[in-house]
Amino acid sequence: MTTEGQGLHTHVLDTLGLAITAGAYPQGSVLRTDEVAQRFDVSRTVVREVVRVLESMHLVESRRRVGVTVRPTEEWNVYDPRVIRWRLAGADRPRQLRSLTVLRSAIEPVAAGLAAHHATPEQCAELTECALGMVATSRGHQLEGYLEHDIAFHRVVLNASGNEMFARLGDVVAEVLAGRTHHRVMFDDPDPAAVTLHVQVAEAVREGDAVRAEEITRQIAVGALAELDVLAP
Repeated sequence: MTTEGQGLHTHVLDTLGLAITAGAYPQGSVLRTDEVAQRFDVSRTVVREVVRVLESMHLVESRRRVGVTVRPTEEWNVYDPRVIRWRLAGADRPRQLRSLTVLRSAIEPVAAGLAAHHATPEQCAELTECALGMVATSRGHQLEGYLEHDIAFHRVVLNASGNEMFARLGDVVAEVLAGRTHHRVMFDDPDPAAVTLHVQVAEAVREGDAVRAEEITRQIAVGALAELDVLAP
């Protein structure tokens, strides 16, 4: 696919994905490929490729002689990073953020405890580097720089847990953190207490203190939920 074709594909995919997850096309709605092609002024080949991606997310299913039908919400692959991104861009953002933050609060403390047992010296060093990066960008409205270090920090924790199921949640957590930042569900500067807690998690993991690593990470999760009460009630 050419660069231009990739751009068209991404545009159509994002537009339809946002519309479906926002409820503009309710369950059972039918999208006809020729109408979509005409609407976006693209070839049917592009539309078919977009539909295949949406099908892989379980957002739609193709029915012969019917068209492309929107599937029920409970059948969607809600762990797909693009689905998360689209849902966070919609009006249901507060509920989505809360749901995803509760998921994080259930997973990440356990992952941090496991990381204290399994992290390699390289992962410990990387975790410390990420935490120090968070400190360095936590003042002066440097949210994009802070986000980069924050995402990297949580990826390392999940990977260092040694549990491949936890590690696969790295993209999910990245979308949650990015959505929180890009949709302004963050203070202009991160909570200093939360920044300090990340540094302490890195220390606990490096020292092999699983109980402390899990406990501090749970404090981070509780703080994130408390922020939502203020910023996205």
